[in-house]
Amino acid sequence: QSLNMIDKNESLSVRRQCELLGINRSSLYYTPAKPDLEAMHRKEELMRRIDFLHTIYPYMGSRKLAIMLQREGYSVSRKIIRRLMAEMGICAVYPRANLSKRNFKESIVPYLLRGVTPYFPNQVWSIDITYIPLKAGHMYLTAIIDWYSRKIVGSYLSDTLDTDSVIIAVQEAVKRHGVPAILNSDQGSQFTSDGYKSLLKELGIRQSMDGKRRWADNIMIERWFRSLKTEQIYTHEYETPRELRRLIAAYIDEYNRVRPHEALDYETPDELYYRCFAS
Repeated sequence: QSLNMIDKNESLSVRRQCELLGINRSSLYYTPAKPDLEAMHRKEELMRRIDFLHTIYPYMGSRKLAIMLQREGYSVSRKIIRRLMAEMGICAVYPRANLSKRNFKESIVPYLLRGVTPYFPNQVWSIDITYIPLKAGHMYLTAIIDWYSRKIVGSYLSDTLDTDSVIIAVQEAVKRHGVPAILNSDQGSQFTSDGYKSLLKELGIRQSMDGKRRWADNIMIERWFRSLKTEQIYTHEYETPRELRRLIAAYIDEYNRVRPHEALDYETPDELYYRCFAS
């Protein structure tokens, strides 16, 4: 805004005006580079394709994904695929050594669910984040599932992969369904952040994280993401975040309220969840 106050027709020199306004004179002559829209579209197309292949073949790492994409005609290297996977927050699903650095290890909390079988709702929740493509661009969906009933108790759609999204998702889920005893996640930076850990401590929720070489510890929410994408996301094309948000909400409502599950003796998640609270 200060730059708009510079008047080259003033009696004061441009240099003196800049001094009085406290701005650098060189900024007057800087023209921001225009975004390469074509490159952005290519990147979004590639990210959508990576996510689709990852959804179908979750065990494939960057090397195999690069080979598959090259066979489809994409000019990509493994390095590019690895960088985009990191940006999207996805990784291959297979047992692997924990190569985290020491300062990261200090943020990890124990996995509390080994051998645990939940016997009632809100005993154990799981939370995770997934990439969701739009026709132009993408968003990230945070979702929370109740282990006992498999009910989706919370979700939040955001255009950024950050801690605020998971905090909002947890706050809304607790507001609507109460406080869980344990909330499990992977070891992503959003879940090792001070803000997230402080929230769980404030709410009295015990935090759990997937164990070393235990990629299946959070598999319940991962399976739900896969169902969402194969049944809804990749069978439609969404124009706007508003449209995407509305249709994800409809999918969650149908999943929770209408669809019977074989693993639940053909009850719906809502039926099993709310029956436990009936008087």
